[in-house]
Amino acid sequence: MVWSVQLCRVVRDDGVVSFTLGHEHVDEFLAFCATRARPNTTRAYAHDLKCFFTEVPKDPCDVTPADVLQFVASQHAPRSGTENVVRIADASSGLSAATIRRRLAALSALYGYLLARGDTEITANPVPRGLPTRRARRDQRGVPLVRAVRRLPRILEPAEAAALLAALRTRRDTAMTEAMLLGGLRRCEVLGLRLSDIRLGEHRVFVAEGKGGHQRLVPMSPTFFATLAGYLDDERPSDSPTDRLFVVLKGPRRGQPLSAEGLDEVMASARTRAGLSHGTCHELRHTCLTRLREAGMSLEAIQAQAGHRSIASTQVYLHLGQDWLAAEYRRAADAVDAELAKEAR
Repeated sequence: MVWSVQLCRVVRDDGVVSFTLGHEHVDEFLAFCATRARPNTTRAYAHDLKCFFTEVPKDPCDVTPADVLQFVASQHAPRSGTENVVRIADASSGLSAATIRRRLAALSALYGYLLARGDTEITANPVPRGLPTRRARRDQRGVPLVRAVRRLPRILEPAEAAALLAALRTRRDTAMTEAMLLGGLRRCEVLGLRLSDIRLGEHRVFVAEGKGGHQRLVPMSPTFFATLAGYLDDERPSDSPTDRLFVVLKGPRRGQPLSAEGLDEVMASARTRAGLSHGTCHELRHTCLTRLREAGMSLEAIQAQAGHRSIASTQVYLHLGQDWLAAEYRRAADAVDAELAKEAR
């Protein structure tokens, strides 16, 4: 059966945001996700499933591994109108490996849910775990459908960070930027802060809506709190109906919580005024954590500051602290050279 995919956003009476695509099984999966996953995760699942079923307009019960493999091939192919555009990062003109892997993960999650229910015609997950090899006969592992390349995060140089801060027009915008640049908060964590989350006496903020729903207390620079005080005293509307910390300052939504799109627009405008080609919210976070590592902060402390569930996510900052790495190499190389000289004598 062929069905027409229509992505719709639904806000329930209890405030939970869900998404529908127009198919019973898929919509039930997205409704299930809305009750247990973060809103951004649910939205990403909805968008990725829309992409798949637009490319493969079949009933979910009729999808085969061949359809999935064809979808992967189509995602690697150049998109219409971008045949002459090549990404510098990997010399490819199709979608990035990370995007394709994320879409396959969403599709696999859908079929995992349908299999767990046990009341549909689905008897197997059509998303292959990997392509078989001779070695796979021994260890049951094959070649991944999409090879992932782990790249070092891009960061801002001190001069670039200073230019970005100077280009911001309000204390609100500066406080939000400093929360990411000096505290390492994620964009969603900045927007999720409430007035009661500010621990001024401790110079910390309480992150109640971290990634995966995890909470933590984050130390913050006095510079951030000084900027925040100016925003609260002079800019934040006193009649705002919300307890969200950062709100819209003017226009018809004045006093309402600032949206992710609003923050992205603020950052894009500031980058343009500063003459920067990069400087996203996530790059500000990476910049903070990299500088902390370069200053000698332990990986365990950076893990707690960043809110990483696994130390493996934090270990990337080992490679970004160039001065630290160079010093460690020189120390080890000097020891090796001394040992070789001793043997030569």
